[in-house]
Amino acid sequence: MGTGHHAAVSAGVTAGSTVAVVGDGAVGLCAVLAAKRLGATTIIAMSRHESRQNLARRFGATHIVETRGDEGVARVRELTDGIGADCVLECVGTKESMQQALDSARPGGMVGYVGVPNGGPELPVRQMFGSNVGVNGGVAPVRGYMAELLPDVLSGAIEPGLVFDLELPLEDIAEAYAAMDERRAIKTLVRP
Repeated sequence: MGTGHHAAVSAGVTAGSTVAVVGDGAVGLCAVLAAKRLGATTIIAMSRHESRQNLARRFGATHIVETRGDEGVARVRELTDGIGADCVLECVGTKESMQQALDSARPGGMVGYVGVPNGGPELPVRQMFGSNVGVNGGVAPVRGYMAELLPDVLSGAIEPGLVFDLELPLEDIAEAYAAMDERRAIKTLVRP
């Protein structure tokens, strides 16, 4: 939850924001939840997987975009009256996902990134300059968010634990990772 929250905070999500979330893993889904918690009114979750789409909706997504690349950007723009999202939360970490995030932001928008950069060391600075899109993020200071988030978790106001959709014993750790890698599970809870 703390990492998804960091994406939302880094992008400047506030009440009334229009948000697009790139990535439908546990972090991306928690970013949807964080955007809702911070008061975003339009939340677009980019997801190709039905079970993750359902959880995104439960967490507060108002729209689902199943396409990527130019088609995905066009769909985000269509849902935002041709403008783009105020805040885009990048929760994957690939060159393509960062480009998707930058292209989905409105002029003057902000991308909050928490996906570990796995490709594309260069940002398209000229594009960012021309559209005045900012980028902010990095490693989430999760412990720093505990005092803010934990009361909402304990009260049941938010339920980030719903991302754990598979439970396995420790001796099945290889299967736990395989299930997540093969998209059979969002997040695996491993019991000793």
